[in-house]
Amino acid sequence: MNIWLDAAFWIGLTLVASMFSVWTGISVAMIEIVLGVVGGNYLGLQTTPWVDFLAGFGSIFLTFLAGAEVDPVVLRTKFKESVSIGLVSFLIPFIACFLFAYFISGWTLEAAELAGIALSTTSVAIVYSVMVESGLNSTELGKIILAACFITDLGTVLALGVVFAQYNVWLYVFIAATLVALLLVNKMAGPFINALGGRVSQVEIKIIYFFLFLLGGLALKANSEAVLPAYLLGLALAKLLAREKEMLYRMRTTAFAILTPFFFLKAGLLLNISSLWAGLTLILILLGIKMLSKFIGVMPLALAFKIPKRESMYTTLLMSTGLTFGSISAMFGLTHDIINQSQYSILVSAVVLTGILPTLIAQAYFRPDRAGKVKSEKQVEMERS
Repeated sequence: MNIWLDAAFWIGLTLVASMFSVWTGISVAMIEIVLGVVGGNYLGLQTTPWVDFLAGFGSIFLTFLAGAEVDPVVLRTKFKESVSIGLVSFLIPFIACFLFAYFISGWTLEAAELAGIALSTTSVAIVYSVMVESGLNSTELGKIILAACFITDLGTVLALGVVFAQYNVWLYVFIAATLVALLLVNKMAGPFINALGGRVSQVEIKIIYFFLFLLGGLALKANSEAVLPAYLLGLALAKLLAREKEMLYRMRTTAFAILTPFFFLKAGLLLNISSLWAGLTLILILLGIKMLSKFIGVMPLALAFKIPKRESMYTTLLMSTGLTFGSISAMFGLTHDIINQSQYSILVSAVVLTGILPTLIAQAYFRPDRAGKVKSEKQVEMERS
């Protein structure tokens, strides 16, 4: 294998996706997923250890950045909206998909629980990518959506950990290390940046990488997932990074230029066309159950919190997306013999479709006018003062 030609092919696909995104206005994440499907099924695209590492780091780093974009002020001032939408966005799809998989499809109890977890998610990776591309991450609505995503996926990851955790010594080491890191990271990061930040060696970013890798490694030792501490670490540093906007911009550039494209391409590569056709009916039913249950839970709440109808529909559609944690949950089930290869293909296909369909509809027909109805960060700050 010629690693450089292999890398050129992968980067070429990301380049095509980026240019097509600019020309069409479609989220680059969506295009990368579609190109991954095409590449994996028709162009002989395969993963390698270095691709797996970059894709894994991309999912962890993007999850960290999404946590860092959760505005603690918005989470506090819009606590009812964020927590309520986030909880129903997790609970109703989890229950609905679990019941269908167990009682109708005849899956085992553990496989049905895993299906419920995988299809209860909201894709932080996709939502965050869309928020950044459209500029909505700096608006009040965008921050509420990101905060609600945090609650939904926190529920998903905790459910995966509680239901399938192996309660060994590594789990307690991981929990203790995560708590210590979350308590100390803010106290350490501020003085560290003041003393050593702003240099060409990017010392302040490397310390974040260190914590992400350390906690991610301990999470894997504990039979958990590295995205959970990454999310919590991002939230812990959100207030600091809100002040260090240049640092956040540099990290975002690294993520979107080199890391996340590999994650999204690999996510599409996992979608096997032949398996999709074989289980198409079940895939479409699971897709429908997830989207319907999200609408039943999220849409009425968004309207009740006086979010305008168009923005409520947009919020509901984005909360219906799935990719990162859904794919991770399905892979967890396959590697731990909870589900078989056929069930894995069905779940991943349904998860990837929930990443594509709701996002395309939301962006094409319901995207808020950033200059119009949606309040900007500056307007919100002026109203508070």
